[in-house]
Amino acid sequence: AGARLATTVGAAATLVSTFLAWTWTSEFPGDLTVTGYPGGLQILTLVGAAVTLLFAAAGHGARGLRWLNPAGGNNALLLMALGTLGTTWFTVIAIAQELGGIANLEPGGFVAAAASLITVLAALGLPLPRDTDATSSRAKKAFAPVFGTGGTPLGRPKTLPSWAEILIIAGAFAAGLFIASYGIKATSELFIGFLILAAFGVATLSRSGLSSRLSALTTKYRKVTVLAAFAAAAAFPFTQDTDEFTLLAVSILIFATVALGLNVVVGLAGLLDLGYVAFLGVGAYTAALVSGSTASTFGVSFPFWAAALTGAAASLIFGVLIGAPTLRLRGDYLAIVTLGFGEIFRIAMGNLDGTSGPNITNGPNGIPNIPDLKMFGYDFGVEHSIGGFTLGSYANYFWLMLICTALVVTIFARAGNSRIGRAWVAIREDETAATAMGINGFRVKLIAFALGATLAGLAGTVQAHVQHTVVPEMYVFAGPVPPSSAFLLAAVILGGMGTITGPLLGATLLYVIPTKLQFLNDYQLLFFGLALILLMRFRPEGVVANKRQQLEYHETDQLAVPEQRLGENTVGVTKAGA
Repeated sequence: AGARLATTVGAAATLVSTFLAWTWTSEFPGDLTVTGYPGGLQILTLVGAAVTLLFAAAGHGARGLRWLNPAGGNNALLLMALGTLGTTWFTVIAIAQELGGIANLEPGGFVAAAASLITVLAALGLPLPRDTDATSSRAKKAFAPVFGTGGTPLGRPKTLPSWAEILIIAGAFAAGLFIASYGIKATSELFIGFLILAAFGVATLSRSGLSSRLSALTTKYRKVTVLAAFAAAAAFPFTQDTDEFTLLAVSILIFATVALGLNVVVGLAGLLDLGYVAFLGVGAYTAALVSGSTASTFGVSFPFWAAALTGAAASLIFGVLIGAPTLRLRGDYLAIVTLGFGEIFRIAMGNLDGTSGPNITNGPNGIPNIPDLKMFGYDFGVEHSIGGFTLGSYANYFWLMLICTALVVTIFARAGNSRIGRAWVAIREDETAATAMGINGFRVKLIAFALGATLAGLAGTVQAHVQHTVVPEMYVFAGPVPPSSAFLLAAVILGGMGTITGPLLGATLLYVIPTKLQFLNDYQLLFFGLALILLMRFRPEGVVANKRQQLEYHETDQLAVPEQRLGENTVGVTKAGA
């Protein structure tokens, strides 16, 4: 009881501290000098403290807050307190570092640091259920809808009318849109604080059982969920004041679409492709050559639908030409061949300059002056007003790329659940066994390679018009700026191979984080490597796990014998009774 009271008081004190000045000068981003009005990183601490306070009140049995923690236990409360602590102490340390010492902290900063620390220490004093306390890990996985992550029964959720459940889904996507738009507009220190709080916030939703409840609703109303997700994504340009972050969102969609195409090759078929970015380049160069660029040597101007089909067809042809003689290889040998293809493409595009080879691509200078798209009289290069909102040119490309992404998601979902998709999974798991069962491994792998190349080429046609120029340096194996083959492969693996949302989430994180953390310079790779190590240790199956691979990676957990622990407990009880 004392620990719960201290947690509540600490969270309340942390919340109050955000209305005090944390520093004396406005040189620190966000202007944390105002008393009575939180700003910058103080807002993140305010949100974290408020959510922590709500979980603490739910632990006290406050009426109307039981829905907040359906899994029971105190794990969610501890995670949210840790997120608030991380954001607060990062802010305090950043102020001391940038302004030259802790003397630059006002009393509000000290109060926030002390209160957030007290909250975490008090939360550690609460009973935290472990895996062995209530049920075995095998039982928990089997009864995931019934038991929370801490082993406490979730209980039967209160039955709501259909309109209320649909409103909950719509509200969840609206909240996601608001959080995404806030995060994408955050810069430097504010983005790091946002990242810390968001990471712990996602863990809190999972441990509290809210994510399981929401997942059950989205499964029940699949069509409503798809419409709500598309509507929330389409509304993103309306949340932006300038085109700067809309362009970033367009680049993310291009990167995510290409990553989803690579997921067909790597995630479903199990083929390690290290030169996949070359297919994106094939589509981009093809669209640049046939879309009426003044630097094009072809002198033709196709409409976009024809340029898109031409780029996709060119990538398809290259995929078949490269895959036909090489897909009989396996493992590392296939990876080396695809890596060579990626480098050959980049070098060849740089040599087709009229000196080292035919004058087709202008060599290292690339193909500039690619005109904006025009479809059905709609010019993508000019501003448009919709409902009183003035939207820039990149909003047009955002909606076009959103449609392309939805198309690729549909193709991936249909292909993955089809007969050929099951054959891909069989090849990935054990090619020898699949061949023995009558699957033509070479043909199945070639189809996966060709489909992945076609999807990348389609995204490349849009990229050429968004960037207005195409140069060979954009398509390298590894570089500081995605998309590159290494970043694409990392997006698929980190996000979750074989899933739809995994590569989309992985591509988003791997594109946004390096963009926002450019001020770290060379330290970006250090933190990226540390993040990879931590993810491989604690989440080897990816952020969004494929169920089959999750069971494989955690096979030791599945083989745990709960009967042994039950026997030990029985012996203890018997001795106590004796």
